Amino acid sequence: MSSIWKTSVRAGEKWSGVVRRGRLIRFTALEAGANLSIMLFNAKDLTERYNMPDSLKAQYTAHLTRGNTLMSDNGRVLASIAEDSLGWHDTISGYTTRAHTDRKYGKTTYQELRNEWLRSGQENFAVELTRNGLGVRDLSPVVNLFSKVYVDREGQMHYEVDHCPAGASVVLRTEMDVLIVLSNTPNPLDPRSEYPSVPVSMEVTEAEAVSDEDYCLNYRSENRRAFENTWSYHQLLEL
Repeated sequence: MSSIWKTSVRAGEKWSGVVRRGRLIRFTALEAGANLSIMLFNAKDLTERYNMPDSLKAQYTAHLTRGNTLMSDNGRVLASIAEDSLGWHDTISGYTTRAHTDRKYGKTTYQELRNEWLRSGQENFAVELTRNGLGVRDLSPVVNLFSKVYVDREGQMHYEVDHCPAGASVVLRTEMDVLIVLSNTPNPLDPRSEYPSVPVSMEVTEAEAVSDEDYCLNYRSENRRAFENTWSYHQLLEL
């Protein structure tokens, strides 16, 4: 389908914006080794946001891929994963802080390097949340698109360095009007000592209506209940 809007989020950059219900958002890694951290909120009620524990518990998983949904704390579907070339996106390792970034990659400041300074996920999210009427207290779990983090039998978390090749893509379908907040900053478990520099493209197109045979809808019975909650929510808004 024809593109409605597109942009590119360069390494270290942040972005936020509202995407309407019924859109496909394709994120594509323009080089190998991308990590794009994402927060989701109901654009009409910013107190409703992506709930990591409920999303994982309801779908019996610790990572996300095609068929999975990003559920809110009200049991509704903010977005679903309609396409995925990787099969694994991290939900458990969070985002970088200023202290972590300085310790791992060397201390940098905006005053010295201007736009070449090394940004942290926490700072990026804090700025974009504030721009949208939220704040630091609204910092919450993220989904790290393009990253694979797994836990071994001893309970240790591991980042898989070669998981994301250039051209890898994932498509989110918006099931509600959503505020999306992005930070293109390193996964905190990435073992590489050099700050990753991987731009990610973002393209928005129109989605087809969800049919009764939809893969995400039928992925689990819990998914269907969350979709039904979402449809009921929209029906009430339209009365």
